Amino acid sequence: MQKEVISTEQAIKLIILFSVGSTSIFVPGLSAGKDSWLAVIVAFVMVLPMIMIFARIHANFPSKDLFEIIEICFGKFISKIILLIIIWYTFFWVSDVLINYGQYIQVTSLPKTPRVINMAILAVLCCWVLKQGIESLARWSYIFVYIPFVILVGISLLSITIMDVSNILPIFNNGYKPVLKGAFSVFSQPLTQIFVFTMVFSDFRKSNSSYRIYLTSLLIAGIYILIFTLINLLVLGEDAANSMSYPAYNMVRRIDVAQIFQRIEILESLSFILGGFVKISILLLCLSKGVTKLFNFKDYRFLLFPIMLLVLNLASFLYEDVISYKDFNNEIWPYYFLPFQVILPIIILGVSEIKKKKFK
Repeated sequence: MQKEVISTEQAIKLIILFSVGSTSIFVPGLSAGKDSWLAVIVAFVMVLPMIMIFARIHANFPSKDLFEIIEICFGKFISKIILLIIIWYTFFWVSDVLINYGQYIQVTSLPKTPRVINMAILAVLCCWVLKQGIESLARWSYIFVYIPFVILVGISLLSITIMDVSNILPIFNNGYKPVLKGAFSVFSQPLTQIFVFTMVFSDFRKSNSSYRIYLTSLLIAGIYILIFTLINLLVLGEDAANSMSYPAYNMVRRIDVAQIFQRIEILESLSFILGGFVKISILLLCLSKGVTKLFNFKDYRFLLFPIMLLVLNLASFLYEDVISYKDFNNEIWPYYFLPFQVILPIIILGVSEIKKKKFK
C-alpha cells in the first residue's frame, strides 16, 4: 500500500478537529450535572496513560500504521481475526457518527428532507476528499481548524450577560460518583477515540516524536472542551441542558445582544459540521484501509464508495430518532468502547514491546 506523508502540525490539527467536532452540540459529561466541567478535567487525567500507550505503539514501529503493526506482532492468521474486529468497530462507529449528523441537519435545518439525503451528501463529500489522499484532508484541516476556536471565543464573549454562576455551584453537590460517571463518559468519547489515528498515521515529513502529536492535540482539544462545557452550564444550567436534544445549539439561540447579534446558531452548526466532516472522513479511511489490509489489496481508494454505500445503509436504520441515539451513546457506548479503545491497545502495546527487538 502506498505510504501517505503528512507533517506533525497537520497531524495535530486533524486530531483536534476530530476531537472537538461532536462536542459542538452536546455537553460532555452531562451526567455529572453541575459538575460536568469537573468531569472533563478528571477525564483528561484518566486518559493520559492511554495517550502514552497510543504514542508508544507508534514509537515502537516507526513508519508503520496499526494494521502493519498488528501483523508484525501477531502473525498473519491472528492478525486477520483482529482486523475483522477492528473493521466491525469502525463500520458501526462511522455509521453511528453519520446518522448523528444526518439527524442534526434534519432537526435543525431541513425537517422535510429525508435524513438519508443529508447523510449521503456528507458521505460523498468525505469520499471525494479521501480519493485525493490523506494529504488533502490534512491540508484542509490545517486551515479550517481555527474556525471552531474563533466561534468559541465569539460565543463566550456574547453570552457573558446571560451566564449564571449559580448553575455550577455548589461543587460536588451530589457527591463524587456522578463526577466519575461523567468523566468515564468523556473518557470514552471523544478522548480515547483518538486511538483511531494509530490506523491513519505512519509516515511524517519530520521524524518528530509521536508523543508530541498526541499530547499537544489532547491539550488543545481539552481546553476547547472544558471552556465549551462551562459556557453551556453557565448559560443553560443542568436541568435545561438535560432536557434538550441539542443543548449547545439551543444555548447559542439564547444569545441576543442589542438585537444585533442574534440567531447565530448557524455558527455552532458550522463547528459541528466541520468536525463531523473530518471525523467521518477519518473513520471511512480507517475502514477502507482495514479492508484493504485484510484482503491484501494494493490501494484503498477504489473501496471508498462501495464501503460508503454499506455505511449509509446501516446508518439509515440504526436509530429511529435523536432520543434513541442519545440513549445508546450515553448509556451503552461508554462500555461498548472498552474492548476496542482500551483493552486492545494495551494488548498490542504489550506484544509490540516484545516484538520490536526482533523487528529491529
